[in-house]
Amino acid sequence: MASRRCSGLAVAAALVACGGKPPVEPGPKVSAVPLTRVAVEDAEPDDGVQVISGKGHVEPRVVEAAIAPHRDAMTACYLSRVGKRRWLGGQLVLRWGVAADGAFDQVAITDNDLGAWPIEQCLLELARGLTFGPPIGGAAEVTLPLAFTPSGTRGAPARWDEAQSDRAVGVQLAKLDACGKKATAPDDVTITLYAGPRGKVESVGFASAMAIDDAWAICAEKAALAWHLPDPKGQVTKLAVRYGRVWTSHRPKSSS
Repeated sequence: MASRRCSGLAVAAALVACGGKPPVEPGPKVSAVPLTRVAVEDAEPDDGVQVISGKGHVEPRVVEAAIAPHRDAMTACYLSRVGKRRWLGGQLVLRWGVAADGAFDQVAITDNDLGAWPIEQCLLELARGLTFGPPIGGAAEVTLPLAFTPSGTRGAPARWDEAQSDRAVGVQLAKLDACGKKATAPDDVTITLYAGPRGKVESVGFASAMAIDDAWAICAEKAALAWHLPDPKGQVTKLAVRYGRVWTSHRPKSSS
């Protein structure tokens, strides 16, 4: 008998072992991460799904039915873009804000430390194309947690703490201000990066409580990939810094 996790929304959407096409070994593991469940009236979501009730709610079976046909495509977002970066991995949460008429008032990636905008953008495009129909009782939110496990023989990369990350990036962060002149800058965004040999930035990704303008993310990714970070001495290292309009007045400006 199949486990309850393999019948839940998050696993139905992304877990290769529960019906998706498995990658060629040694392949990366793509799985779901359970979140604390929130009961909405007398309907309780399956593991991995969080339906947040403000006024209304979306029935978990409706969400499952909407996401199930796209489970392989979600997995492919990762598998087709990871390339030789076998150290690339992390967790993220897709969040839909569902208006009373069923339209999405926003689709965002939150709590994200994957650090790979091409993969994140692919997942967002798929998420924006779904429909759950009108919620019951008014506007609602739905979240879907996903995890992407590195498949490299060295395992997960090393990680710098907040202080190390801030020192590593330094005044280069101010160079993102130019992206705000081309597109709407986020109020508060966490930027996850990977530093490779000689301090080269190998990958960049974003997380925010609110939806991020794609044009801003494209600009910010290009800018961050040109940053020079401390050499992690032979091991890819992961770091994260915060940026946004609410942070601008509290950091030094770049002289360039």
